[in-house]
Amino acid sequence: MQVIRTILWIAITAILVAFIAMNWTTAPVNIWPLADGNYLHFEWPVGIVALLFFLLGALPMWLLHRAAAWRWKRRVAGLENSLHAVSSTPAPTPAPSAPPAQPVEPVSETSTDLHSDRQVGSPAKDIP
Repeated sequence: MQVIRTILWIAITAILVAFIAMNWTTAPVNIWPLADGNYLHFEWPVGIVALLFFLLGALPMWLLHRAAAWRWKRRVAGLENSLHAVSSTPAPTPAPSAPPAQPVEPVSETSTDLHSDRQVGSPAKDIP
């Protein structure tokens, strides 16, 4: 990944140098109007002026990106810290309980018992 990044930066630098070299003619840049009707101006090469204003335009978006990245890093770090805090506390061990009860066998509908007149699901009747 580092090699690709280096190749990309070399290509961007070569393109910028070529752009500035092809646009080396000077152009007046008016900075501030003066009281006598003239302007405070500089005569810079067009390539440098274009590069300067491109960087000035990209600066707010770069700062916004850095602020968002910083905010997300803080959020992830907070979540990781809370995860470590939760996972570092040992889980309480349950107290030993009584042995499990024996399973109760279900009563079948055809079973023969003392109360054969009782229907399944009806309450028991007292038989004398």
